[in-house]
Parts: sequence; C-alpha cells; structure tokens
Amino acid sequence: MEAKNGWYVDSRCTNCDVARQLAPGLVTEVGGRSEVVRQPRDAAELRALHAAAYACHTRSIRHPELRLDPALDPYPLVLDGGGDVLLCGHNSTHTAGANAYLLRRPADGTTMLIDTPRWSAALAERYAAYGPVTDVLLTHRDHAAHGRRYADHLGARLWIHEGDLGAAPDADRVLRGTDSVEVGPAGSGVIAYPLPGHTEGSVLYVADERYCFSGDSFYWSRTTDDLEVAASVTWYSIEVLAASLERTAGELRFEWLLPGHGDRARRPADEMARRMRALTERTRQLRPQPVDFGALRW
Repeated sequence: MEAKNGWYVDSRCTNCDVARQLAPGLVTEVGGRSEVVRQPRDAAELRALHAAAYACHTRSIRHPELRLDPALDPYPLVLDGGGDVLLCGHNSTHTAGANAYLLRRPADGTTMLIDTPRWSAALAERYAAYGPVTDVLLTHRDHAAHGRRYADHLGARLWIHEGDLGAAPDADRVLRGTDSVEVGPAGSGVIAYPLPGHTEGSVLYVADERYCFSGDSFYWSRTTDDLEVAASVTWYSIEVLAASLERTAGELRFEWLLPGHGDRARRPADEMARRMRALTERTRQLRPQPVDFGALRW
C-alpha cells in the first residue's frame, strides 16, 4: 500500500532491485517489491535516496509533497577510485530497468557506453562530457533499446552479437561466433567474450583485466554473497550458458563485476577466478525451467 507521509515506493515497482542497491537500509524488499522502510535521517541518506530515485526505471520513489531535487541527481556516478567506470543511472523501462555504464579510456580520453539508459539528448551530452564516446557496446537483445539513438547522437559505433542481431539490425559492428575479440579503437584494452545462454547473442565485455560488464549472463547476489546466473530468467538455454561458462571462465580475469541486473561487487582477481570456476560447476548442474522472475535471488 502506498504511504501517505514521507518517501514511498508506488505500485509501479517491478522489483528490479536497483533502488535497493543504491539506498540499502532505506529501501528493502517487502513482499516481492521494494519499499521505503524508513525515512532519510541526514543529508547523506537523502542523497542515497535520490540516487535510487533517479535510477528507478518506473520513477516509483515518490513523496506526497516534495519533488526530486535535480541538484541531487548524481549521474553519471563514479564507481571506482580511478573514475574509469561510471554508473549511468536513469534506467529505462525499455530495458527492464537494466543498469548501463560509462567506461573511460584514459590513454586517449575517449569513452564507451555499455548498454543504454533511458534516451535523452541531455543525458547523452552529460555522458559525452567525460570524453568523446567512440562505441556503444550492447550485451544482448534485452538491453538494445536506445542503442541506435545514443550511437547516432554521439557519433559512435553500435555493437551487438549476430545471435541477437534482430534487436539491432542496423548495428555498425557485428560480433560473430564464440571467439573473444578486441572491440573499439585499436589497443582499447576492451575484449568481447560471446557468452550465449541468457540469450543467443549474449556477450560480456572485460576492460583492462579489471572490469567485467556481464550483461545478464551472471551477477552478484546479496542473498548468496556470490556470483550467480539468473537460472529462472534464461531466454535461450541454461545448458548453452553452462557450456559458454565452461569455455570462457578460464580466460576471464577481472576484479569488478558490473552486471545489467543484480548487484555489483569488487573482489581480488584471484578470488573472482575461483568463484567463476565454482559458478561454472554449479551451472553445469542446472536444467531448463520455466521463466519465473520471482525466483531470482537478488
């Protein structure tokens, strides 16, 4: 039920988990949806609530008397100490509320966009202020919305895998097969790893052997405190995903996990490698099941 006093989450909530990632302690899961469980007590908590509200794809975090303060819109939000990765915020209903990221390339001052936030020319200019955007990298078909508009507006190349080409048939660059390949300008340090399973054309991107943009192939679960696959929301084949992980996990080296859905996490590279091996083994034991969003272990 929607509250009458103070900040609350309205009935449009889809339980995507984004708000809970950004305002833990203020927003939690109650009965299969997000709820504001207490009001912000200080300026820091108010900023956290605004970060959640400006990311929420349904704009469901509301107040009966107050409007969101544009001065407290933090996006793009720096995620690492070096400022190389930023969370775009402003998630889109057309990507089921997925997170998108801005990746800075310090060597030449350019940036890349990984998946897309909601479309806005003003947002595009905000992202471009961090450096010319050379490439828009799509992880899979579910996150392809707005890719063409961002690429055209920013003068960037749009990338997708051939398995999901139907979602972006006018892509400028098409990844093919299952071999890893460098993407973007020569020497970019960004490697695409085709990982069919969640969808036929799912791809993850690893930058500098540090950042892994996993799309919806796997994510960090706060419930299990570990890497997990979205077994209950696998559109193509969980068995193909298991084979993809078997083929790819040993090649991956990263510290930051940055998924489209599910939480982010940073761990030492050796620990992430160990967890990837364990995830591969667990996924091998899974069998196909009906799609069930409610079974996700955020």
